[in-house]
Amino acid sequence: MGQAWNKVQKHREAKSKLAELMSKADQVIVIHYSCESFYDILDGSSPRITSLAVRNLESGQTTSFSIHQVAEREGYSASDLEQHYDQLEKLMLDEFFDYVNRHGSHIWLHWNMRDINYGFPAIAHRYKVLQGDPEEINESKLVDLSRLLIAIYGVGYIQHPRLTSLVEKNSITHRDFLDGKTEADAFINKQYVKLHQSTLRKVDVLANIVERAADGSLKTNSSRKDMYGNYLTAFIELIKENPIISAVVGVISFVSAVAGIIALFVK
Repeated sequence: MGQAWNKVQKHREAKSKLAELMSKADQVIVIHYSCESFYDILDGSSPRITSLAVRNLESGQTTSFSIHQVAEREGYSASDLEQHYDQLEKLMLDEFFDYVNRHGSHIWLHWNMRDINYGFPAIAHRYKVLQGDPEEINESKLVDLSRLLIAIYGVGYIQHPRLTSLVEKNSITHRDFLDGKTEADAFINKQYVKLHQSTLRKVDVLANIVERAADGSLKTNSSRKDMYGNYLTAFIELIKENPIISAVVGVISFVSAVAGIIALFVK
């Protein structure tokens, strides 16, 4: 039973965090980025960051940073871009970390951006490689939506790849949406605009998913048992989460208690 209650506790904490995100939506930044393939780099260097997008959860206002946009501003043609990757990536990350500096107190909502392979540490590492000084985001300000959904709906709530599967199951517009490998291939093929559009689409998708999870309309493969464990625990949590059912159960409990007292006097 201890394991079941532990699952319930994680579910409660995740639901509480979700409610917090929506109550502070104007202070939540949804972020996603694209990079070179982890597997195609043979010299041991870190994957190049190719584009980033950030979106305010409440207003939907979106800001993007990309190598090809910087190249255009610097006056480089598409054919010259590859020869200046380091310079252009550095300028792009200068702009991104300036944004981070101005939004350090915000909550950063992301999808699996947790480690040096793919995540905030990887972005910071690339900036250091390019002689930049990255602005650190406090870990308490980072929220991984992928882990939050697992805590709420259970580990089997959707099939892998989870983000793509959620988009399909919930009929979320996936125009311009590319999976990780296709994004990496787009960079190799110098399809910079296509890559940039995918990054923008993904912050829109993540915002859509968190809003549906918050209002209870997100479709998953989970049952109540998947979320809470055994059926008794699931029933208890169902009562707590549904005010109408809770009120009905409360009335029934009160009536039962009164009936019990009356029965004692009748005897």
